[in-house]
Amino acid sequence: MSRDYVSHLECSYTGEIIEKGTPHTLSSVGKPILVKYDLDSIRKDVSRETIENSKELGFWRYAPLLPVSEPENRVSLGEVITPLIELFGSLSHLKSKPECVLVKDESRLPTGSFKARGLGLAVSMAKEFGFDQLAIPTNGNAGSALAAYAARAGMKSTVLCPDNTPIINTSETLAQGGDTFLVNGLIGDCGKIIGEGKESIGWFAVSTLKEPYRIEGKKTMGLELAEQLGWDLPDVIFYPTGGGTGLIGMWKAFHELLELGWIDCKLPRMVAVQSTGCAPIVKAWQDGVEHAEFWQNAKTEASGIRVPAAIGDFLILRAVRESNGFAIAVNDEHIMRSRDMIGKADGLLLCPEGAATFAAYEVALEQGLVSPSEKVVLFNTATGLKYPLPKVSKKLDKNMPFNPSFFR
Repeated sequence: MSRDYVSHLECSYTGEIIEKGTPHTLSSVGKPILVKYDLDSIRKDVSRETIENSKELGFWRYAPLLPVSEPENRVSLGEVITPLIELFGSLSHLKSKPECVLVKDESRLPTGSFKARGLGLAVSMAKEFGFDQLAIPTNGNAGSALAAYAARAGMKSTVLCPDNTPIINTSETLAQGGDTFLVNGLIGDCGKIIGEGKESIGWFAVSTLKEPYRIEGKKTMGLELAEQLGWDLPDVIFYPTGGGTGLIGMWKAFHELLELGWIDCKLPRMVAVQSTGCAPIVKAWQDGVEHAEFWQNAKTEASGIRVPAAIGDFLILRAVRESNGFAIAVNDEHIMRSRDMIGKADGLLLCPEGAATFAAYEVALEQGLVSPSEKVVLFNTATGLKYPLPKVSKKLDKNMPFNPSFFR
């Protein structure tokens, strides 16, 4: 039986009640809109056991806590439950010996990144509303996810990327049907162009937090994490933060789970991880302010967190502060060194954004911001295969006699 449990939509800043069932972008004061649920009805109709016994293997297993009302509108590319992988060799050089550090590896999702969650939901809701043309500004992975899910749903997608976006991301987007453009600017400049074309072209923009549904997809990271840990949660979550939808979404998910009575534990401290080349959230957290200043000349190898201005900045900062977490920036050299070390020590090829969480954990451990006894989850948001990798330089001549010294 088809049903959604959405009670209403709500402005995340003012609490203004907004009608459900019709398309929305931002609220009347220009802030993100959040989906609210009739949790009392969910509590009566759905149990944790219902979720655990679901035949769905990916995020659609949480359908009662998602806004898509008709099952035929759920667009899927074979999502999976992404694994939690404990680090061992990567921790051996640390002076204090951490008891449990887990990587939530989102690279196993369609198109190789966590963006499948948010765009899967956004495209499904666009299908429910009857849209046929979607547009997005992106630093990379969101573009390929939109292109893939839109193609699956029979929709057209237009994707605008900064012209220094990694070529693998733009090529992947193009290969999956996205009408892809390179823009001589940053992600905000891409978003401005889409905003200018919404009326004349008929695009429905699925920009980060400029529609209510990507966050609902991203919150499934939190729902999934709780289920994987036996309806418990870690002490600390390190999350690579650009637009911050995932961090905001998980914090929303944890509160929904508490209200449902599905968890009964202390909520994790949320840590927003950024690069020193683009750290507006870190500066705002340090300054004790509600909104972040635009970050001039944003630059980092971790392109997914190269977001100089996040429209949901106050929501990110609210989650960090409410959880007694913190925001921390690490430099690109440390990020890439961590990526290379984890690949060699634990066999995990993290994306730079994921490696940033490990670098941040190292710094936080050294500074006493986290203790070795705390259970920590690091989010790897995409496959490392999407980024430049070391080149093989060693060569062998098949005509030369075998020389064991070459291999020692």
